[in-house]
Amino acid sequence: MIGVAIVGFGYWGPNLARCFAETDGCQVAVIADSSADARARAAKRFPAARLVADWREAVASPGVDAVVIATPVRSHYDIAYAALRAGRHVLVEKPMTETADQAEMLIEEAAQRDRVLMVDHTFVYAPAVRAIQRLLDSGDLGDLWYYDSTRINLGLFQRDVNVIWDLAVHDLSILQLLLGRAPIGVSATGMSHVKGSPENMAQITLHFDQAVAHLNVNWLAPVKVRRVMIGGSRKMIVYDELEASEKVKVYDRGVLLGDQPQDVYQMLVGYRSGDMWAPHLSAAEPLLVEAAHFIDCIANGTAPITGGELGLGVVRTLEAATRSMRLRGHPVDLATMRLAS
Repeated sequence: MIGVAIVGFGYWGPNLARCFAETDGCQVAVIADSSADARARAAKRFPAARLVADWREAVASPGVDAVVIATPVRSHYDIAYAALRAGRHVLVEKPMTETADQAEMLIEEAAQRDRVLMVDHTFVYAPAVRAIQRLLDSGDLGDLWYYDSTRINLGLFQRDVNVIWDLAVHDLSILQLLLGRAPIGVSATGMSHVKGSPENMAQITLHFDQAVAHLNVNWLAPVKVRRVMIGGSRKMIVYDELEASEKVKVYDRGVLLGDQPQDVYQMLVGYRSGDMWAPHLSAAEPLLVEAAHFIDCIANGTAPITGGELGLGVVRTLEAATRSMRLRGHPVDLATMRLAS
């Protein structure tokens, strides 16, 4: 039985604790939070777990094999590094770390100690996203041409990260899963409308070899929208996370160009309009799927889908987007950033 310590019982920690409590092959052994109120809530929901105020005590506790970190991003590196050095497996909430350098050090430490290092990019485990991945991998969509996402709502305003690190991080992990790589360049603009707070709205453009992605994120919108449009050379997808059913709709629509160069020059474009269909999606809760995957990776020594390298790619892109935003949208080359680091 794998003993799990949950560090942080604020907003996301209770969800993680619940899912690990419901996952076979593990038990929630320790819950750590500096807040007495949080520990009191944890005691009611998880009476068998040991409650501590200091995360260091949780990491060092006998019977703890894995540490699950649900704290503000500024503390991720210190807790994860200490846990890995103590021989624990680590699942850390997204984003993985504040900097790419920190992420690289965690990856190195996990490799040296042969520990599982996984990042809580929950959307990657959503049945809708996995269905989109299968459609892309099968060739049904053709080449991915564009990814256009709108992820907006009213609040919650964060103090330690801007809206890119809070909302755009979801699309960055999805894109890295679908394309298998980070973008080569990033351009971003944004603005803060609340004094003393980081940017609450932003628009990001991500350049890949043959594809482009546009992300619109905003904490100051009158409605909540979670919609992604994906254009392929053969078919197109609309993914609406808030749909009660048919979250993913596949459209057999697109354009047809002639094979001859003069056809393109003369703009002889044909339009294809076929059927729309919605693939059947599992009702499995993504966070439960993720928890089970983490325990399976520990038990069988396999690499996680959202391992350290994916987390590192996301953090590098977040850093580049933030730098571009500071430069009022000037493009940032990620290859240059990697060389500089």
